[in-house]
Amino acid sequence: MTHAARAAVVDKIGEPFTIGDVTLDTPRADEVLVRIVAAGVCGTDLGVQAGHIPFPLPGVLGHEGAGIVVEVGSAVTTVKRGDKVLLSFTSCGSCRNCRTAHPAYCQEFLPRNLIGGSRADGTATISRGGEDVSGHFFAQSSFSTYALADERGVTKVSDTADLGLLAPLGCGIQTGAGTVLNILKPEPGSTIAIFGVGAVGMAAVMAAKLTGAERIIVIDIVPSRLDLARELGATDVINSKNVDAAAELDRIGGGLGIDYAIDATGNVQVLATAIECLAPLGTVAAIGAPASGTTVAVDVNYLLNGRKFIGVTEGDAVPQVFLPSLVALIEQGRFPLEKLVKHYRFDQINEAAEGIKDGSVLKPVLLFD
Repeated sequence: MTHAARAAVVDKIGEPFTIGDVTLDTPRADEVLVRIVAAGVCGTDLGVQAGHIPFPLPGVLGHEGAGIVVEVGSAVTTVKRGDKVLLSFTSCGSCRNCRTAHPAYCQEFLPRNLIGGSRADGTATISRGGEDVSGHFFAQSSFSTYALADERGVTKVSDTADLGLLAPLGCGIQTGAGTVLNILKPEPGSTIAIFGVGAVGMAAVMAAKLTGAERIIVIDIVPSRLDLARELGATDVINSKNVDAAAELDRIGGGLGIDYAIDATGNVQVLATAIECLAPLGTVAAIGAPASGTTVAVDVNYLLNGRKFIGVTEGDAVPQVFLPSLVALIEQGRFPLEKLVKHYRFDQINEAAEGIKDGSVLKPVLLFD
């Protein structure tokens, strides 16, 4: 049977979120109906709202949901009614990348998560006033009191888990932390530079502190973010608005270059600096997403010294494996996510969005209870 909900809908590009009544479709065999308790607000949501991402509108966004399972489909085996869960991205489960534990690189990632607006077979999950609206955003559309999620994107957590804190793990935090812990894996004595410390970059800082990296260098233009980055583990901070970041990195690296770099800005000029600061055998990971078609110039001969330039989606994580590990680190006090989060009521969603746009908030989390 269908299920009534209240959801934040974006009707047209550039318009605010409007909360109103919607209806969720009946859960299919591999789907889970979740009562949303909290949902992080991410720049990707705002990218759709601004028209930078071709998700069809009107639609319901939200892809960092957390809540309690209300109903499960007949084929669901990993969660049951009453379980607390975190929601993340989905994947097909059958392509080569899915079968080799890289679901973030699923061959159908974009249509199933980011731009489709419906299930893989084209059917809608959400309607309003008898008319279909786009949903299934990252297989959840969690800016709603209830969400219909793919089982592959659902991760069970303990009954005592603080969903209001943990909700952002499903995308942005997973991306920043996973890039460090799953891909770069800085070894003892290494150096890592993180360009841009919004929520994603700050997660990378906290993750880097858990590794053997000797120098954790943060580059940003917002003094308060640089201060927080130092509190969270950065050994060096650079305000690139006031000084030449490349020169400072050269000084810190003793003229030898930096072993690892992350660009979390999506700014190609910043990315170019990240590439140019690398030591031989160094790796730069691009996790910030500029507009489609954006390019950056790279001297091929420069790469021949073993330097690597890679792109990263979702920290190359398997959510059901990686998210519980992050939860454990948070509960141990070793990954202080609470320092990034600011809570808002669901009906304050537009205020939360403004907090991201003006840079005053790192990670807004909507509370539904």
